[in-house]
Amino acid sequence: MTPFLKEVAEDLVAKFGDDLQYCAIVFNNNRPATYLRKYLADIIKKPFFSPSIFTIQEFFAGSVKEKAADFYLQFFTLLKIYNQLLEEEGLPQMKSSQFFPLAKIMLSDFAQLDNDLVDADKLYQEMEDVAEINLEFDYLSKEQYEFLAQFWQSYSEGKHKKQQALFIKMWRRMPKLYHRFHEELKAQNYITNGQVYRHLANTDLSKLDFIRSFDSGKIIFVGFNALTRAEAKVFTQLQEAGKALFYFDTDSYYVEDELQEAGLFLRKNLNQLGLKNVFEDLGNSFRSEQHFVDVYKVQGQSAQAKILNQVIDLGEAQNEEIGTTAIILADESLLMPALQTIDDAIDLNVTMGFALASSTVFGLADLWLTTQLELRENDQVTYQTLEAFVTHPLTGLTSKMKQNVQTALLKENVVNIERTRLQKQGGIFEKFYQKVEDPDNLVNELLGVMRYLLLRLSTQQTLKKIDADLFVETIEELTRLNDTLKQFVKEEEFHFVVQLIQKSLQGVAVPLSGDPLKGVQLMGLLESRNLNFDKVVFLGFNEGVIPKTSMGNSFIPDSIRRAYGLPVLENLDAISSYMVYRLLQRAKYINFIYNSLTDESNTGEVSRILKQLEYESGFEFKYASLNLPVSTEQQEEVVIDKKDPSIQAALQRYLRKEKVLSPSALTMYISNPIDFFFRYIAEIKEPEEVTAVIEANQIGSILHKVMEYCYEKEINKEVTAEIIKLKRKGIKNMVAKAFNYVMTNKEEGPLEYSGMQKVILAIVEAYADIILNKDEEDAPFRILSLEEKISTELEFELNGKMEQIKLFGFIDRIDERNGVTRIIDYKTGSDKLTFSEIEKVFDTNGKHINKALIQTLIYTYAYEKQSGKSGVEPNLFVVKTMGDGNVYFRSRKSTLAEAYLEEIKPLFLLQLQNKVAELFDLNVPFRASEVPDNYVYSIYKTLFGKG
Repeated sequence: MTPFLKEVAEDLVAKFGDDLQYCAIVFNNNRPATYLRKYLADIIKKPFFSPSIFTIQEFFAGSVKEKAADFYLQFFTLLKIYNQLLEEEGLPQMKSSQFFPLAKIMLSDFAQLDNDLVDADKLYQEMEDVAEINLEFDYLSKEQYEFLAQFWQSYSEGKHKKQQALFIKMWRRMPKLYHRFHEELKAQNYITNGQVYRHLANTDLSKLDFIRSFDSGKIIFVGFNALTRAEAKVFTQLQEAGKALFYFDTDSYYVEDELQEAGLFLRKNLNQLGLKNVFEDLGNSFRSEQHFVDVYKVQGQSAQAKILNQVIDLGEAQNEEIGTTAIILADESLLMPALQTIDDAIDLNVTMGFALASSTVFGLADLWLTTQLELRENDQVTYQTLEAFVTHPLTGLTSKMKQNVQTALLKENVVNIERTRLQKQGGIFEKFYQKVEDPDNLVNELLGVMRYLLLRLSTQQTLKKIDADLFVETIEELTRLNDTLKQFVKEEEFHFVVQLIQKSLQGVAVPLSGDPLKGVQLMGLLESRNLNFDKVVFLGFNEGVIPKTSMGNSFIPDSIRRAYGLPVLENLDAISSYMVYRLLQRAKYINFIYNSLTDESNTGEVSRILKQLEYESGFEFKYASLNLPVSTEQQEEVVIDKKDPSIQAALQRYLRKEKVLSPSALTMYISNPIDFFFRYIAEIKEPEEVTAVIEANQIGSILHKVMEYCYEKEINKEVTAEIIKLKRKGIKNMVAKAFNYVMTNKEEGPLEYSGMQKVILAIVEAYADIILNKDEEDAPFRILSLEEKISTELEFELNGKMEQIKLFGFIDRIDERNGVTRIIDYKTGSDKLTFSEIEKVFDTNGKHINKALIQTLIYTYAYEKQSGKSGVEPNLFVVKTMGDGNVYFRSRKSTLAEAYLEEIKPLFLLQLQNKVAELFDLNVPFRASEVPDNYVYSIYKTLFGKG
């Protein structure tokens, strides 16, 4: 296979010899220049003066004196003119943020009008006329209306007169906007690319100094296909003047067959425009050469890349001077999956560049911009933003600093952090959290931050090469942006300027390392123009991806586009087909990989281009499927053997009383033994995090604290109904104080609370009110203690030997009423007062476990043993259900009080001792309960196979 560019190089050397230096060679993109220079060097085999090589945009731009206007200059100029027109019409002006999406469409339409030499006045006048016809002729029959509406289907259904009237006004001002916009740019010595094309098409090119500089040679256009009218006019004029040569990459298979869309534009160039192809013989590689085609059907978008190592040999193209294998990304979103998949041993060159938007460097810049938006609101940053900064890999913070900040956040549970507090940390905190007041300083300040970070990381020698390259590209882009934006954004909305910076940075790409000639080339379809490879792998070859199904946004409807010869959807089909076909005609081994999985973004169908090739090309096709089977293994029960030495050692610590058992730990074991193992033996805990959302257990903690505040001054005093009534007056303040303490470990808090916080405060206040209602009803009583620490031993028999463990916990409240000591436990959940037989309460594999009963009876046992008292009663204040005043446990019709309680206590103690003995019995492993309801809220479900 002889590559197209090698044929071009051989012909150029034969035609011009040493005079090649006086020629200009023009491509439609940059990539082929490297290959052409290599081929010329191989042919000439001695030092030589290279011809001037341009892209078509560079060549045209060199022919005019004005500077090219970048997007932001065009946008702000267009906005200025548009608002002037609105003012002339007596209409309110548009904000930049409102106009931005409209401007992108308008500028794209203007560029197309210029590229194809369309009379803007005439086109917009016709659009206005058609819109007025639709507005005035609503009385027509459906058939008549449909006939007239065929020119306006994109915008009107004959029903939305208000919108139609607005469109008519817009079309009326569009010609003025078009002309004034270009006049304003020209006054500043700027020009758009589209205007460059229009200008050259209407100029005598022989009089331009830039064109005349190549009079001693030729202007050589290589590998062009679809031409705009402006390009066609320039090319024709240069050919007629004898100044140009054209090398078209063709094959008779699709050029001579009128039905082949791949040859649509080449036929126009050769037959209608009369451009002469230097290679008069169109060639017939499609038919004369052998092509082996493998088609791979893959299920899943990213899974397509997983097949690459199968279709590319490890040693492929390693020793070739010019690589003979290319991976063509029809779907460019597959770049990262491809890079992650391809074997590191393969010599790979990526021509597309790595998108800054996918990098940690962009993440850091974007985080700074987000921070500035937050600081502008109230001079604070949210904990999520601060956490993202602290954990970001490019801040260069030490592990100790990260840990200190995260620990402080968790301890205080601060949802919003003051800027001044952060800046006091100095160093990177001071720089990163400097507040920007004026939008025109945003780019400059971000530039300073990125330079500071680059220097900091370089000094620490912790920066990877790719990150260093990304930093440099980011700084260069911000420098360009600063020069462009500064003059426009002083009076702009702060949020809008942030969005402009984000959009600008998202468009930056950094070239990845690799040899542009050697090894396997990974590229997009557009980059493959003019290049040829023996082996081609198309990745993402799906219908809807290639060819595309959309032209992009435009205000010019399809029917008008067709009438004026502007690009339409069929043009995309023809261009895509040509780019694929020209790669195939010289390739021997061809691989198509597509995603067969149907979802909201993919049809699951292979591209129609492949279907067409299969039907008529005569290539040898083979099909294969990459199946990624999803199998589910039989769920195995996780059983933890206590005989493991490390587990025995952990259990012995309890028996030696080095560790204590809390009632909550025991109820966890009773409900689901394996939870106890993960929490107290393996010591696996949920990671703590700052949260603005109040969890259910935190509501309980707040209520407990409120009741502690309420009665802390009444210990060992008689509490009467009158005292409780006085207490009620301070409940609101107590609730706020308790809320602050639980959430931030500080009793002082904000003067204003957020909406959700106010709801929580109201709920806790209502709960406290319910408890006080009960207390007022029970008064008088005497508070003996609040949050009393209990610590006592529990003796039990284990394998014929008496052992002891220490029980430890805190009792919410102990009081005395009518001579009876009461243990009171506050509950904000859905705990129940009813229970079955005591034996069933301890049955791990049963459905009658009552954690609240077990806990309060443990408290009762421990308190009686610790205090020496007897007849102590357990009471449960379940605030959600205690409106009826019921706080006693009940079994069937018996209330757990007085004689029945005393009867139950020894039975309970026996069951508790048996369960604790089971916990420490090495022959009884830790395993999950047989009743799923007993671990429905377990955080360890995924660990023991029940998630």
